[in-house]
Amino acid sequence: MDGLERAILISFDQSGQFDSLLKSQAAEYIKQIKETQSICSICIERLCSSQLVQVQFWCLQCLHEVLQVNYSSMGSEEKSFIRKSVFAMACGEPVHANDNNLARLLESPAFVKNKLAQVVVTLIYFEYPLIWPSVFVDLLPKLTKGAAVIDMFCRVLNVLDDELISLDYPRSGNDVALSGRIKDAMRAQCVPQIVGAWYDIVSTYKNSEPELCSSVLESVRRYISWIDIGLIANDAFTGLLFELILADALLDQLRAAAAGAVLAVVSKRMDFKSKLGLLQSLQIRRIFRLVASDSDSDLASSVASLLTGYAAEALECSKRLNLEDGKEVSLELLNEVLPSVFYVIQNGEDDQAFSIVQFLSVYVGTMKSLSGLTETQMRHVGQILEVIRTQIQYNPMYRNNLDVLDKIGQEEEDRMVEFRKDLFVLLRNVGRVAPDLTHAFIKNSLASAISSSEDRNIEEVEASLSLFYALGESLSDDVMRSGNGLLGELVPMLLSTRFPCHSSRLVALVYLDTITRYVKFVSENTQYIPLALGAFLDERGIHHPNGNVSRRASYLFMRVVKLLKSKLVPYIETILQSLQDIVAQFTRMSSASKGISGPEDGSHIFEAIGLLIGMEEVPLEKQSDYLSALLTPLCQQVESTLLNAKPHNPADSLPQIESIQQIVMAINALSKGFNERLVTTTRPGIGLMFKKTLDILLQTLVVFPNMEPLRSKVISFIHRMVDTLGPSIFPYLPNVLGQLLTESEPKELVGFLVLLNQLICKFGAEVRDILEVVYPVIASRVFRILPRTEIETGPGSCAEEIRELQELQKTFFVFLNVIATHELSLIFLLPKSIGYLESVMQFLLYNCCNHKDINIRKACVQIFIRLIEDWCTGPHDEKVSGFRNFMVETFAMNCCLYSVLEKSFEFRDANTAILFGEIVTAQKVMYEKFGNDFLLSFVSRGFINNHCPPDLAEEYCQKLQGNDFKALKSFYQSLIERLRPLHNGSIVFR
Repeated sequence: MDGLERAILISFDQSGQFDSLLKSQAAEYIKQIKETQSICSICIERLCSSQLVQVQFWCLQCLHEVLQVNYSSMGSEEKSFIRKSVFAMACGEPVHANDNNLARLLESPAFVKNKLAQVVVTLIYFEYPLIWPSVFVDLLPKLTKGAAVIDMFCRVLNVLDDELISLDYPRSGNDVALSGRIKDAMRAQCVPQIVGAWYDIVSTYKNSEPELCSSVLESVRRYISWIDIGLIANDAFTGLLFELILADALLDQLRAAAAGAVLAVVSKRMDFKSKLGLLQSLQIRRIFRLVASDSDSDLASSVASLLTGYAAEALECSKRLNLEDGKEVSLELLNEVLPSVFYVIQNGEDDQAFSIVQFLSVYVGTMKSLSGLTETQMRHVGQILEVIRTQIQYNPMYRNNLDVLDKIGQEEEDRMVEFRKDLFVLLRNVGRVAPDLTHAFIKNSLASAISSSEDRNIEEVEASLSLFYALGESLSDDVMRSGNGLLGELVPMLLSTRFPCHSSRLVALVYLDTITRYVKFVSENTQYIPLALGAFLDERGIHHPNGNVSRRASYLFMRVVKLLKSKLVPYIETILQSLQDIVAQFTRMSSASKGISGPEDGSHIFEAIGLLIGMEEVPLEKQSDYLSALLTPLCQQVESTLLNAKPHNPADSLPQIESIQQIVMAINALSKGFNERLVTTTRPGIGLMFKKTLDILLQTLVVFPNMEPLRSKVISFIHRMVDTLGPSIFPYLPNVLGQLLTESEPKELVGFLVLLNQLICKFGAEVRDILEVVYPVIASRVFRILPRTEIETGPGSCAEEIRELQELQKTFFVFLNVIATHELSLIFLLPKSIGYLESVMQFLLYNCCNHKDINIRKACVQIFIRLIEDWCTGPHDEKVSGFRNFMVETFAMNCCLYSVLEKSFEFRDANTAILFGEIVTAQKVMYEKFGNDFLLSFVSRGFINNHCPPDLAEEYCQKLQGNDFKALKSFYQSLIERLRPLHNGSIVFR
């Protein structure tokens, strides 16, 4: 072993016996060898002498890389030497007369032989057919040397297909042209001889070398798509292929490879009349018996693919051909193969099922244009429905995983949800072409599930319910409500059913989802309301032992209440009594820590109750009693918790804080059922209850001021009370806002600003007094936190802190915009606020020119437009000294001119186009308010300094003074595009 071989072994070593320093030295040594001019000779010499597979692989890899990079600069002698040497290796012949080791290269592992094939194909890439036209002709006679050379021949053909010929991979235009030249040359020169060699090899070696024959048939499969089909589709070759497929004694791998080759024949592109003749000649019925073989074998999978491909081609022929050309014949072939296709999908693997479902979808699609279905077609439709029911069933082996929904169960459920999508689309299409048959099938399936005994397959019951659920997607609202026919029979039957397997999570969930889907039927047929309520309120729903089912039932029940609403008034007492134990959990301190009821399901239950008792149809006295019975114990629980809290050591109070959070969410959800008119006008006593509740919940911010999760829940309730109590919340706002302003962190400020935005949008100028107090505090804190320019996002910055700052910045922009657009801009000019005006102006100016978010830039421009309109009533009148000069000399130049001159301002972007419209609007408003002062400054200082031709500047003035805004916008865009090449600087603030 010399130094090169040792270096190669060290570099390939994965055992860890060599340290990193030695490996790096070996790599450096190898690199130096690769850079020598004689590297190809070195590699070929090593291939002639070395029996180390690592060395063989490295040398072949090196040859491959050198040919790819340096072929064009090589001399003809070197190319000839490489060509002859590589060809000799591929044929198992010595490169030199006295070389006895080379034959062993073909006995090396597959990865070495594949690399040798890759080197041969690289030479073909550069030299065939012009320089080395005889490569295939020279190789064919060498096949008589035996299996090793035949194996290499197959590897060369397969690598040639992968790297140069196959269009299954994306290729450049040059590579496609090269592929065409190679195929043309091979067709003219050697394809018939290659096909003959394939036939002879398979005939000779089918019993003694089945794996070798499988490799040959893989090459056949690859090349059929572009060679003369007559070379394969003849009595001899196809006869051989079917002989292999049907020979039970042969290796399944070989039989499967033969089936793959026949599928390639079937899929060959040709005119449909010729295709029909080809399909007839195959006599495919010969292999129907094989579909019942072991469904897990390669053979079964290949036969399934062949039959599906055959059926798809027969179907396509029936669509494309008329009666004279053989439409009826193609339908006969299709009808003949379909039973086997149905068997395959019901008994095969999922990978087979996907392609077959695609085929069945096309088959059903052909029926849409028919006036009626034949008896055979109806039978096929029935089989398709059976296929759908079989395929949507879960595998019983995952039953326990799906019930507890562990990781395995979640993965299986996700997989099935995705897998079922195409099947349910197929079901809808079948329902369109054969509605009566589809409805009858679903009815019988559901009836069978309902009448099942306790040991009935859970998966079958779930599948039957899923079919009925899926049917609802194709039914109109009118059909749902009327309940004629199928629904009038099935929905009542479903509502009154208690499946023996209802404890199964899957069955319980689809049962509740199905009832919810058909609740419009219940809405019109109110006699079934008690049955529907029972399904949600008993152990089938909210009281189901599985927590996942109980939570889902709570959510679905809330949706049902929203739909039925006033029709449930007679049942309120019954409902509240059934939910008493659920509601009581929220008044027990241990509920949160024990996980009896998660916060989300609790909120859905309370929202449903709120929707029920918040209706005006409920008598006042009962409504008050209901609400008091709910709010009083919840508020008492909060007061008791706050009284015993340890505010200086919140960690010890975590269970109590979690309990309060859950209660706040429950009350918040409960309040959604009460509208502003009811609690403030018609029944103010109800509003008083919520005001008292608000007072109590605000105390949580005093006792636990730094508990962000609790704070966010309370703020959410305050938002709800703003909508529910309307103006009557004003007396509470000083206390509310005072508590919230105690925190100055970005996250807390965002929550406070969002609340203020809601107040301004809802009450407008009525919140002026509140803003007068809080705005200076907000401005002070925001400008202390936010940078005046960009938020730094470089290395070393904390992603979470950056996200919080960005969210604060965005919310503050919205806050300023809401103030400006609700006639409250004078807030900026009040004595306590005026000190922040300069900061606000510079902040808005920088971001309307530079912010990466176009929507924020647009909002900033809109703020400036409103400020101009509010503060400047005429050409020489302004409420703020210096504001007009700022707008004309600074805003107009930087935002309206320099920012749009930047190439990054992309007019083709939709959001940017909207921003540009706002910028043009700003110019129009400035002209209306400032007159010629704006026009002269903008044209002389802006246009002229940027080399704008005088005639264009004059035209701009005319457009601006006119009334056609679209013409102004269009002209200004074209002007900017003309000035851009002359603009050579970034935005400079003046």
